[in-house]
Amino acid sequence: MCGIVGAIAKRDVVPVLVEGLLRLEYRGYDSAGIAVLNGGIRRVRSVGRVSEMQSRANAEQLHGFIGIGHTRWATHGGVTESNAHPHVSRDEIAVAHNGIIENHEAQRLRLQKLGYEFVSQTDTEVIAHLIHYHFSRTGELFSAAQLAVRELVGAYAISVVSVKDPEAVICARMGCPLLIGLGQGENFVASDVSAVLSATRRVIYLEDGDVAEVRRERVSIVNRDGKHVQRKVHESDVSLESMELGPYNHFMQKEIHEQPRALTDTIEGVITGGFAAELFGERAAATFRGVDAILILAAGTSYYAGLTAKYWIESIAGIPVGVEIASEYRYRESVANPRQLVITISQSGETLDTLEALKHAQSLGHDRTLAICNVRESAIPRASRLVFHTRAGAEIGVASTKAFTTQLVALFTFAVTLAKQRGLLAAGREAEFLESLRHLPGSVQHALNLEPQILEWAKAFAPKQHALFLGRGIHYPIALEGALKLKEISYIHAEAYPAGELKHGPLALVDRDMPVVVIAPNDALLEKVKSNMQEVRARGGELFVFADLDSHFEESAGVHVIRTPRHAGILSPIVHAIPVQLLAYHTALKRGTDVDKPRNLAKSVTVE
Repeated sequence: MCGIVGAIAKRDVVPVLVEGLLRLEYRGYDSAGIAVLNGGIRRVRSVGRVSEMQSRANAEQLHGFIGIGHTRWATHGGVTESNAHPHVSRDEIAVAHNGIIENHEAQRLRLQKLGYEFVSQTDTEVIAHLIHYHFSRTGELFSAAQLAVRELVGAYAISVVSVKDPEAVICARMGCPLLIGLGQGENFVASDVSAVLSATRRVIYLEDGDVAEVRRERVSIVNRDGKHVQRKVHESDVSLESMELGPYNHFMQKEIHEQPRALTDTIEGVITGGFAAELFGERAAATFRGVDAILILAAGTSYYAGLTAKYWIESIAGIPVGVEIASEYRYRESVANPRQLVITISQSGETLDTLEALKHAQSLGHDRTLAICNVRESAIPRASRLVFHTRAGAEIGVASTKAFTTQLVALFTFAVTLAKQRGLLAAGREAEFLESLRHLPGSVQHALNLEPQILEWAKAFAPKQHALFLGRGIHYPIALEGALKLKEISYIHAEAYPAGELKHGPLALVDRDMPVVVIAPNDALLEKVKSNMQEVRARGGELFVFADLDSHFEESAGVHVIRTPRHAGILSPIVHAIPVQLLAYHTALKRGTDVDKPRNLAKSVTVE
């Protein structure tokens, strides 16, 4: 959520800033602004889309060789132009900021006593005035920023420019992602590599506590101790093509249909080399040795991937698994187990709740850590001993689709690999699992071919205000994911339950206005699911059943059935994730919502 872009060059940077902000729209925001240095600070801000701010910038003929831009997702203060970034202090300092400053109230009181006037309700304005205060005392912008961030408590990514040092962009990070893009005679700052891809692929990822001075020809970085450091330069493998819609109407639609390719790319190493510990890092074999428990920490869709993994890991590798919501884990007393492996799951690798949960686990002595992540060199992989990189490619739509299914493949691969390391995997079973992975992209493509039938269901869902999703066993997390997708992008209130829990309360909700979606694969629990469906029908509920081709369901009054491919065995949850994604997507289309940028939500959650 929120986005930062900054640039210093020998050309007009306004088009660079605007394009960068357009690339960052997927992160979620409600206002946008840019500030450039040109005989002073010239600033344009607006509520709404970047395109509206761009129109104002064009009308004012805004231009300059150095500047910063921002897309804001409101936290402190409402959605108003006065609260939009960048914020300015005494017409000399401009600041854009992602994150939350927890001690902003105390700093505000202090700065007001020093004579600073506040014109917004944001915590960010504190940063602008604080840097100005130190700049007025030191005369050096870089030093002033270092002094200022030492007084901030919370999470932040900051970019700063000043009319008194018009040849530098200063940036700093703590808990929120920030990188520097390296060009030829020009350099850039951004919260996401997508914002600078049109200008450069060479990037430096800042570490927590870093403060950097970015000039046209050089970059200087100091760490949290104030010591000059060199950070590794990376060549980004994200393509501009992956950031474009192509023939699709929405990024979510594109990403749903990219899943066969994303899954193929993610399992490539497994297919060629088998379930080898090295898939997770050079130290994986040693790290896995002696592990007697697993703790999975995640949020949102990634949490549901973790719930699914619990079934695989316990049944295949024979190790107990706990799955916790990251934001809850670090605020409770927990019992540390040094032989426990802690797995974090995150699409962006910057999810703050998950990152902080990982740090909390490490503070308790958990040094066996594994990150499942889609973004190389992001914060969570860098903080983990082991990493499995899911090769989903760039995911722009707020509602995760291909990231979820590739996470599931990664977690299944981990379960089998761990079982092999523990001597619990017979050769014949390993070959069976490899064959299942080989067939998976094809099965997912068959599920995508159900789209015309699902579109018809969406017409029935669109007028509804509530929906219930049911699943059993390893498919219960898929029901949870289906309910989340529907509520995220269509704004229909949806809940999911284990089907066996119906009679323990949720059955009271069932009536003709409450569609009930059932995940009903042809597995050992199928007959149990059928009994639960009868409970719904007896109360007048209307059933929408995703069944396997060989499940022998018949349609009847009030019972609608779509058959996915023949039962995919142990990987069935991945195949059944596809139709619930499509149902949410087409229902949202029918309701006319903003599919890729649903209200109140952000792609990357980098604040608490």
